[in-house]
Amino acid sequence: MAYFIVKSLHILFVIAWVAAVFYLPRILVNLAEAGQEPAVRARLELMGRRLYKFGHTMFGLAFLCGLALWLYFRVSGGWLHAKLTLVALLLIFYIWTGRMLKRSIAGGALPTAKALRWLNELPILLVLAVIYLVVAKPF
Repeated sequence: MAYFIVKSLHILFVIAWVAAVFYLPRILVNLAEAGQEPAVRARLELMGRRLYKFGHTMFGLAFLCGLALWLYFRVSGGWLHAKLTLVALLLIFYIWTGRMLKRSIAGGALPTAKALRWLNELPILLVLAVIYLVVAKPF
């Protein structure tokens, strides 16, 4: 019973974190397209800061549940190492987009909206690979 509760919480927190991973680049696209409209920029910056903080909290909770699954419930296998590598790449991507947001808030330039749209697609591929590894456990 405890295993299923921890696993369910892990999935819930992962879903919430991945939502932030997917949406933060969209906020950056909107910031790049907002130009110098101060009210729009202020709203997007506020949304971005709140989303970034929320995402970090959800990642931390997902990490703690995942750690419990690994250490207490002995979830393991080669697939887990591959999954954790991809999750690390997703985390690096999330932190990188957060730094772009902070740089934009400080007055720095963002990449073009088109480049940011392409960047927005990268986490989808990584999450798809993570899902495959978790479901199929190919090794």
